[in-house]
Amino acid sequence: MQPTNSNKRIDTLDYLRGFALLGIILVNIPSLMWIEPPELANDIAYSRFLTLFVEGKFFIIFSFLFGIGFYLFISRAQARGEKAYALFSRRLLILLFMGLVHFYFQPGEALTVYAIFGFVALPFYKMRKDINLILGFILLAITAYFGLKILMPFPLILLGLAAGQYHLFENISLHRNKIMFVTIVMGFISMASWFYQWQYVPEPLVNIQHLPKDQLAAHITNIEQFSLIGLQFSPFASAFYMGTIILLLQSTLFQRLLAPLKAYGRMALTNYLGQTALILLIGHTFGLIGQLRYLESLWICLGIYGCQLLFSKLWLYFFRFGPMEWLWRIGTYWTIPPLRQSTKDYLS
Repeated sequence: MQPTNSNKRIDTLDYLRGFALLGIILVNIPSLMWIEPPELANDIAYSRFLTLFVEGKFFIIFSFLFGIGFYLFISRAQARGEKAYALFSRRLLILLFMGLVHFYFQPGEALTVYAIFGFVALPFYKMRKDINLILGFILLAITAYFGLKILMPFPLILLGLAAGQYHLFENISLHRNKIMFVTIVMGFISMASWFYQWQYVPEPLVNIQHLPKDQLAAHITNIEQFSLIGLQFSPFASAFYMGTIILLLQSTLFQRLLAPLKAYGRMALTNYLGQTALILLIGHTFGLIGQLRYLESLWICLGIYGCQLLFSKLWLYFFRFGPMEWLWRIGTYWTIPPLRQSTKDYLS
């Protein structure tokens, strides 16, 4: 295997991380704010929107990107002559610690899952790329089909590792036609799955205590199938979302329009943890825990978007790393890298 010799950041990955963060907060805020099941029409519609287009999709993107980051970190460390496996293991241990602390505030957090599966995936770095690709697809199909969401990050990490081994994101221009074809196919499959999933949308405001036994069974089946089908087809929607973003970024115009996502994604760890902190701070400060409706949570998310996007842009104008990324780097390398940077070094 030929390790990559370039330490240059791959901007597309930062854009995709930033995009993934936009969706993750929408799914996390209902549980953090203890939001009751929707009863009003607009809340029901928004809840269905989340289940159809958001739930599971952005988590998949983040898991896939973690696999790519796994490949890039080890390959670049090897190219520098460093002890890549020891460094990455230390990096995972720090991530695990952060995740355990975060779990106290957000039981649905993902850092611990990534750290654990990161260790499991370590031996696969030396595997042939075609084996990682095939094994990743097989395991993803199995876990998605049976709705095993907690296990899905592992095959997604393998697929991200394979994407790194194929240098997909280092040669996007060479693969543009293939990416466009796959994106179109994924789009058609996603649309078909959304129509299919809609057939099982559960009726709202059903008083299950007064339903006949057969209607109750049908209602429960609809609830289960609505969520399960969404998870089963989430990888197709996630691939469609990623492909669309990648293709848009081939245009200078869209690079400028989506530029805030780049800084947002460069500080993904800081912003991911920051989302939880801001949600809980807002909830407890204004007494909103258990008082919000579904659609009202969207406005809080939009406010957090604005704050974090602006903060990320300003922070990276003066500093080389996000605050949590800097601490993560210190723990990984056991050195204190310079944090401050001159404005001429900042890449807008």
